[in-house]
Amino acid sequence: MTQARTGTPRERYRSQVRAEIKEHAREQIATAGASALSLNAIAKRMGMSGPALYRYFAGRDELITELVRDAYRSLADTFRAAAASGADLTGLAHTMRSWALADPQRYFLVFGTPVPGYHAPADVTQIASETMAVIIDACAALPDGGDGPTAFDAHLDGHRQWADGHPAPSAALHRALSFWTRLHGVLSLELAGHFTGMSFDPALLYAAELDDLSAH
Repeated sequence: MTQARTGTPRERYRSQVRAEIKEHAREQIATAGASALSLNAIAKRMGMSGPALYRYFAGRDELITELVRDAYRSLADTFRAAAASGADLTGLAHTMRSWALADPQRYFLVFGTPVPGYHAPADVTQIASETMAVIIDACAALPDGGDGPTAFDAHLDGHRQWADGHPAPSAALHRALSFWTRLHGVLSLELAGHFTGMSFDPALLYAAELDDLSAH
């Protein structure tokens, strides 16, 4: 039973080396961005040959996939834990901002400029949809604004694939998309430093956007 849980010494060693490679990759990305990720540079820093490192990751894209998968899983698990603790849409919004501020480079890895030539596999997209499902649940729990369906609400009724079969009404889907796009817009600008020198508190702007989203 213990062996099934911890693996063989060889498997444990391989897992440790992969974890160390990923840590060096995250440091490299923080310094130069994901597009500059170099397995050979990581191998040199670890005192390994390039071919030796390729025994742990077949190439740059596999390593990026692992980092992206880890980031999405971290966010999905953080959202699920917050929702399980009773967080509403406001609580989820603050959870998302705290997660982003804790590690901006991790945030930009999944929500920043795409890495040229890289395409995430389907299972990574599925993890991302877990986070959206939590947001849709929170939006569906809010009272109906009473203004009647918008043209985009009607459009969403026929374009729900992105919601992965969630049964929420189209107005809730619209609110979830607005939450996602507007709050990520503020976060992305803040983390990229675009508010520097503008003499206002980005946290208050974020809160104002959230208040506006919650009121509709």
